[in-house]
Amino acid sequence: MRRQYRATGLLEAELAADPIQQFTRWFVDAQHAGLDEPNAMVVSTADEAGRPSMRTVLLKGFDERGFVFYTNYESRKGRDLTVNPHIALLFPWHPIARQVIVTGTAVKVGRDETAAYFRSRPHGSQLGAWASEQSRPVASREELEQRYADLAARYPEGEGVPAPPFWGGFRVAPQSVEFWQGRENRLHDRLVYDADPTAPTGWRVERLCP
Repeated sequence: MRRQYRATGLLEAELAADPIQQFTRWFVDAQHAGLDEPNAMVVSTADEAGRPSMRTVLLKGFDERGFVFYTNYESRKGRDLTVNPHIALLFPWHPIARQVIVTGTAVKVGRDETAAYFRSRPHGSQLGAWASEQSRPVASREELEQRYADLAARYPEGEGVPAPPFWGGFRVAPQSVEFWQGRENRLHDRLVYDADPTAPTGWRVERLCP
């Protein structure tokens, strides 16, 4: 089960000045390539004892401040990030032989920003955020669906649903961003931006062996 990559390479001279600009270029490429949910990313966290966990989450925004996703703050990842803000994100764009790996620290976004995003979600997703005690045990599927039905009766379509106080966004401020391009004979290109306040752009770029 091995695929020979024959993609065009990634050279230092082609890189943008900072990783957010470079990510924007690749994110647009992933969209134009027709990838299914190119904003899907694997989010890795660790608890206070260093025990890791991973899950797939949707990226909901990014800019020079970092990468934003939303979750139940009482979920496993929310609890992890409360005690250990170190985090890694992986964008697995396999059909175009690319990956982006972000490492950094996560901080909660402001409540106004969370509320604005929550209002943009479909009505069913708003109700789902209230109905699901994310990462907690539930007795049955029926119990979960009953919670949803009760909320749907309380907040019918068109009725404003408040953002749950236990739900909101995290912004990941990157410390390093690696751009991985698959190449022939497993001689992949791996170019990494590392935060460096002494560099003119605030970032130092290194090439890693594959």
